[in-house]
Amino acid sequence: MYAVIKTGGKQYRVTAGERLKVEKLIGDVGSSITLDKVLVLADGDNVTIGAPLIAGASVQATVLSHGRGDKVMIFKFRRRKHYRKTQGHRQSYTEIQIGDIGASAKPAKAAKAAKAEKQAEAS
Repeated sequence: MYAVIKTGGKQYRVTAGERLKVEKLIGDVGSSITLDKVLVLADGDNVTIGAPLIAGASVQATVLSHGRGDKVMIFKFRRRKHYRKTQGHRQSYTEIQIGDIGASAKPAKAAKAAKAEKQAEAS
């Protein structure tokens, strides 16, 4: 079983037990967090695609550590103009371990359509 989640402006394909580094998240080391922006859930041949998100789906993760990545050097240069500028950047990250992937969900549009059908039947 796997899921595609969105966090920090990026999308990740995750499975249970996987460790990955994502953009910095709020949470203490050892605490559990819920990632609720799930785009795709797949369990064998059973694939659910959200529109754009899957309503009610979530992925549980545990915060393993916080840190900062390697330094990236930014160097700007204009030839013959005596212009040089150097700048460095280190991006903060959170290392997480994926736990439970919640599968009790329907696509957002399908959930709205089902709700509309129930209201029509009630009338």
